[in-house]
Amino acid sequence: MKPLREFDIAFVGLKPGVHTFQYQITDSFFENYGPQDFSNTNATVKLQFDKKASFFLLKFEIGGTVTVICDRCGAPFELQLWDDFDQVVKLVENPEELQSDEDPEVSYISKTESHLNVAEWIYEFINLSIPMQKIHPDNADGKSGCDPKVLEMLDKMNQQAGEKKNPIWKDLDKFREN
Repeated sequence: MKPLREFDIAFVGLKPGVHTFQYQITDSFFENYGPQDFSNTNATVKLQFDKKASFFLLKFEIGGTVTVICDRCGAPFELQLWDDFDQVVKLVENPEELQSDEDPEVSYISKTESHLNVAEWIYEFINLSIPMQKIHPDNADGKSGCDPKVLEMLDKMNQQAGEKKNPIWKDLDKFREN
């Protein structure tokens, strides 16, 4: 995978304090990472980079939209992204020795480094902004935004499944009454 140079931050030349970076993320960003479960990405990532003497505090604010497939009806819909994530980057002598999975919000880089690439975090945080279960939001009238024909078929299937009782469970019904 080729590094995404536009996501390099040359922190050596930055004065201590808060610096703001903004990135527009589209589907072309994800080409480096393989196929995704979403498309039509139009995300904005605002990064507040707080430079301290021996560490950096990074705050990623994710906003925008992606198109996902509804898990209930199978139709695509536009999902709003809105989330924020914090990351601490510490400057150390031997970052390989300190890197662990115990605290994923803390990363280590060598004191000899001059650039910090934030592309991996942006990729990870956009993916974390997308819920595991993707279902159409309700319409303004409070009804489901899913395809009504599919909802009708699912309702019929649920009714049929309720009518067909499995004989394996018939003896357990006597315990339900008590």
